[in-house]
Amino acid sequence: MATIEKRIWPGNFEEVLSGAKTYEPRLQDFTVEAGDTLLLREWDPKTGQYTGRQIEKKVSEVFKLAPKELRKYWTQEEIEKFGLQIIYFK
Repeated sequence: MATIEKRIWPGNFEEVLSGAKTYEPRLQDFTVEAGDTLLLREWDPKTGQYTGRQIEKKVSEVFKLAPKELRKYWTQEEIEKFGLQIIYFK
């Protein structure tokens, strides 16, 4: 099983930390499988730096998608190139 490190924005980090959010949509530009661990490091896009907070979550399931309307986080070109995946964790 792998440990995969990824950035996560502050609002999303808080939701994961509180347990209110148990999934994470991501580009399919990396390999992740059930049983892997996500190391989510809080990233402040305003400062362009990590905050120092992080959380580890065990991946329980991965759904791969290819929606077209998720341009808030990624460009249309990135979505078309990689598609999306929803990562659920315990």
